[in-house]
Amino acid sequence: MECYPLDLTIISAEGLKNVNVFSRMDVFAEVRILGYPKNKQKTHVDKNGGTAPKWNHHMRFIIDEPSLNNPGVSLLIKLKSDRTFGSDKEIGEVNLPISELFNGGVDADTKDSGERVVEYQVRTSSGKPKGTIKFSYKFGEKFKQEVEAKKKNVGEPVTAYPAPQHAAGASMAYPPHYDQGYAMPPPSYQQPYGGYAPPPPGYGGYPPPSGYPPAGAPGYGYPPPPGYGYPPQPYQQVQPPKKEKNKMGGLGLGLGAGLLGGLLVGDMMSDVGEMAAYDAGYDDALGF
Repeated sequence: MECYPLDLTIISAEGLKNVNVFSRMDVFAEVRILGYPKNKQKTHVDKNGGTAPKWNHHMRFIIDEPSLNNPGVSLLIKLKSDRTFGSDKEIGEVNLPISELFNGGVDADTKDSGERVVEYQVRTSSGKPKGTIKFSYKFGEKFKQEVEAKKKNVGEPVTAYPAPQHAAGASMAYPPHYDQGYAMPPPSYQQPYGGYAPPPPGYGGYPPPSGYPPAGAPGYGYPPPPGYGYPPQPYQQVQPPKKEKNKMGGLGLGLGAGLLGGLLVGDMMSDVGEMAAYDAGYDDALGF
């Protein structure tokens, strides 16, 4: 890509607005090309100039040829007051299109660029002009700059490792591991499926039980094998246990009943005797 070097020398400024109320300003210039990333540069801080600082500070930028006539690419110079505590205070700025500088600094016929000294007005944050800034600039000779492009490595040799050599018919898998103390199987031995014999066809991988038709035969199913489950048991009615009679209790109960009956009979007889005596006495009193 065709590019031009831009050499700037920030010389001085005059009549700037004093943004410090009780002290003198320590002014520096911050310069960058708008439209290019990460290209900001600064001058040193003039601690004695106040509103008329001087720097004579040189800096260089590289601008590609298509950007020379791009209206979105411009030179931005910001003047700031350096502060020990807090953020720096902005005084004003100058914003110039690169195309204006290039067309005014390069001869249209010879394409030769000589150094030019210019002076522009500084505008405050409110947009009012206040003070001026002086600088010189020069576009150098055009040169070709290599642009690093991300390309895929197509066609480049790839480092690879050779594949291990195996005998014809040999397996690429790792050999089976055997514990020490056990004999190795003969070469004709084939490793079973996961350490188990391969399942035969039919019955979900298990051999059919003896005496049953193979899978797919008429009447195929899963009949219960002999002795399957628990055999039926005969029903037996459980009789409740008989209670033994308490001989002493029966004897006591009969004795108590006899005594109670005797007492009742005695009472009845006594009542009858009393009623007879009462009747006899009543008759005597009446004179019968």
